[in-house]
Amino acid sequence: MKALVLQGKNQWKEMKVEEVEKPQPQKGEVLIEVHAAGLNPVDYKTATNGNPNWTYPHILGLDAAGTIAEIGEGVTEWRKGDRVVFHGDLLRKGAYAQYTVTTAHTISRIPDEISFEEAAALPTAGYTAYQAIHRKLPLDQVKTLLIHAGAGGVGGFAIQLAKAAGKTVITTASAHNHDHVRKLGADFVIDYRNEEVHQRVKEITEGKGVDAVVDAVSRDNATASLDFLAFMGHLVYIAGAPDFAKVKPFTDVVSYHEVALGATHQADVESQKDLAVIGDKMLEMMVEGKLSSLLEETISLEKVPQALERQSERHVKGKIVAKLTS
Repeated sequence: MKALVLQGKNQWKEMKVEEVEKPQPQKGEVLIEVHAAGLNPVDYKTATNGNPNWTYPHILGLDAAGTIAEIGEGVTEWRKGDRVVFHGDLLRKGAYAQYTVTTAHTISRIPDEISFEEAAALPTAGYTAYQAIHRKLPLDQVKTLLIHAGAGGVGGFAIQLAKAAGKTVITTASAHNHDHVRKLGADFVIDYRNEEVHQRVKEITEGKGVDAVVDAVSRDNATASLDFLAFMGHLVYIAGAPDFAKVKPFTDVVSYHEVALGATHQADVESQKDLAVIGDKMLEMMVEGKLSSLLEETISLEKVPQALERQSERHVKGKIVAKLTS
């Protein structure tokens, strides 16, 4: 099969499409013919330092949509030809290839109304946002949220999910993305380049602060976000833990929530099955018109390295997907 091959640590910019051996599904697994694969910052971030569990040549790509080509032993709930989407295990060879293997209990069926490209835009960013909003936050206690980087994948999905849950959403974005994030549902947009975010949050919330912050930017940004929280507020961090020492005991009584989607694959099977539950729910929302896939650009497999480089420069809005079949 053809695959985009990573030859070694920090060589992701040099990846090229080559012929490699097609994988085979084991017990409880399915072989997927990949029609579309989603790009994510985690691809270049992990490829830069490598992973001790990888053997080279390696294949990146966590988000895949396609059809089931072969079924492994013990799989009874799926058939060849079923249209499916899934979030893959970072430790295994991935989706930038004509075929890839995954566990049968983590895949979701793609409705007829949704294209492979739209579905492939969903898993990493969408499932992360879903875990942040619906698996971590006590939504009955949260009325206002600050979602950082609203024009990005996680931020864009989080805005939509929070708004669908009836919450007041504040987000940060560059000025040229303000219309975009408002269309996604943001009630207030802060230009983080030209406005003082802390001051604007306090103005919008009349001095109280927000009930929750969702941060997918950095450890430093998560730490700074602690100043934006109301009493008994919640910080969901995705790109690194904050400096917990910043909030003193018996003061603001902050609750901290880590989201690490990839860790799910190393958890128990019941926890892994929740990936399929989340996928099913988000695809249903897409069919109902309640959720945008955030798909902004479709490229060829050969163009993935250049697109990942653009992502590394933080100049990408929404989602980019590689299309593998005509």
